[in-house]
Amino acid sequence: MQPNKKFITIVDNINQINQLLGEMVLQPRISAIKWSAITKQTPNIKIGYPGQHLASLIAGMEGERTGARGNDLIDGSEVKSCSRIDQLDICKKCDSPVARLENKCSNCGSDEIERKNDSKWLFSIRNEEELNTLIHGVKRVLLVLGDYPNFDDGDFSTLRFQVFEIWPENKRNARFGEIMINYYYKIYLGHKNKNLAKTPAPKNFWPYQYQFYICNPIPTFTCIVQNANSSPKIKILHYIKPDEDRSGIQSVVMPVEILKDPEIALIFKKAKPWEIKKMMKPAFYKNLTKLSKFSIAEKREFLGGVDETLRSYLPLRDTDKISTAKSKYARRTH
Repeated sequence: MQPNKKFITIVDNINQINQLLGEMVLQPRISAIKWSAITKQTPNIKIGYPGQHLASLIAGMEGERTGARGNDLIDGSEVKSCSRIDQLDICKKCDSPVARLENKCSNCGSDEIERKNDSKWLFSIRNEEELNTLIHGVKRVLLVLGDYPNFDDGDFSTLRFQVFEIWPENKRNARFGEIMINYYYKIYLGHKNKNLAKTPAPKNFWPYQYQFYICNPIPTFTCIVQNANSSPKIKILHYIKPDEDRSGIQSVVMPVEILKDPEIALIFKKAKPWEIKKMMKPAFYKNLTKLSKFSIAEKREFLGGVDETLRSYLPLRDTDKISTAKSKYARRTH
């Protein structure tokens, strides 16, 4: 998990990250918000190519000028971007689309809006060569994410940008390869065997869900943008330097709420007491020697999170459900 230092050529990273976010993401977004009020078009600024620029600055490495047809970074890294910022929402009354910064449906006037927060990273694997390239040929995968840290509070003026790393051939991230293998052989080929004419959907890789955490993603960058809709202020909270070995960096801690009861039971059955204690809330240390007396609900309450060690006792969840790509876009007729 040591980046190849000979490829690290971009310097002054923090200053350039601030400048890039301002010029390529935040200011264009403010302009889009302004014009969307007039045109009623979505202000969503796609994060794909800006995400690659951001990944280059964070990793300190140039790209290969290949767009979607080659390595995203010169060391062979792959960059995947996902933005939950300015997703299009839905009116609960009439199902009409509602812009993120609109408080009422423009069609029926209802203020009952279903706010969407479900964008994800997509991995397209259509043959064994693409599968092997992803899990054996790619040096690392950089997952770029834009979202709202206070989404549940309805705060859409504070944004967050994060980058996580997965090193497919490193044992810490081995579950990533297992998940992609399962997708290709069980879902993709399973669907092809049923209907050769239809194209299976790409592998959906959702932020903050079980499969994300089980892969032990390494956080390398986090920033918050306050007053993002008018006068953005960027505050970088976490940044791992490009040449720093990732081996000793803690992966993202999984929230306990994600686990099902049998998974909680499995952790307490298999993990060593000191492994459990490391993630226990201090108020419950006294219960460590008598864990068998407590219910699953009580044990769930003991944990402040599920770290990489405790996750090592968990299995992959069932990924055999077959899905298909959405039908081709058809323009609405009036």
